Amino acid sequence: MRLRLVPEKTEIDFFRHYKVFLGASILAMIASLALFLIMGLNYGIDFRGGTLILAETEERRPVAEFRAVLTDLDLGEVAVTEVSDPAGTARNAVLMRVGITGEDPDAQAEIVAAMQDALNAAFSTISYLQVDSVGAKVSGELVRAGVMAILTAIVAILFYIWLRFEWQFSVAAVAALVHDVVLTIGVFSLLQLEFNLAIIAAILTIVGYSLNDTVIVFDRVREILRKFKKTQLVEVLNLSINETLSRTVMTSGTNLIALFALYFLGGEVIRGFTFAMIWGIVFGTYSSIWVASSILLQLGVK
Repeated sequence: MRLRLVPEKTEIDFFRHYKVFLGASILAMIASLALFLIMGLNYGIDFRGGTLILAETEERRPVAEFRAVLTDLDLGEVAVTEVSDPAGTARNAVLMRVGITGEDPDAQAEIVAAMQDALNAAFSTISYLQVDSVGAKVSGELVRAGVMAILTAIVAILFYIWLRFEWQFSVAAVAALVHDVVLTIGVFSLLQLEFNLAIIAAILTIVGYSLNDTVIVFDRVREILRKFKKTQLVEVLNLSINETLSRTVMTSGTNLIALFALYFLGGEVIRGFTFAMIWGIVFGTYSSIWVASSILLQLGVK
């Protein structure tokens, strides 16, 4: 007996209130853009430049002690946060960030060495789990590369869908992808979570996942359109989504189980990435049903 999260045959009317969902999505995108313009993103070391050290001690020590040690070195902006890593070996870990320290690699190395010497003198049992250092020039290049990666992926997808389907499918699919990317940036701006290269990787993964969901629905729409040429488009879309609903729920559900495990047990280092993936899968599934299909219904296709 096979496991089913939804009945084998469903007759849900997904388009009874589709204008409400589409309107809510447009408002959410506007709000996300407003948050980005007003609050901006909490860029990580990858994009701002600077030095990051993840360290642990045998005994729990207040973050104020770490901050005081680094502040005395007069290196500029200093941020120290306590890190939770319940599944790993880092039981008393702290994440220390220092602002831009210049472009000279030798100078960067000297500053990292000075930080470690000061921390070793203050905490006899300290050990280092991660040390990263990025200059301002490199961080600027990473920002441009990240933006270009997302834009190139979206344009390539637009071209691919246009070749495989009619142009209405292409516009609807890309609109859904833009919706997912904008909402992901919006939630990172709202919560001020660290935005780094791992989040760019998560966004590109979200784009691929959302596209896969959308293409599966659109493939079924095209099959049914060829079979029932006089059936209204809204009925075709409803039938297509209902026929693929079991697959959609099963795929999204199993992915979310793994991602929630990583989020709660994977430690602080990958928490931002897994949060972006969870958010992207939930809204990628939503956009495949209510954004892409609703736009296709508005554009019409024969």
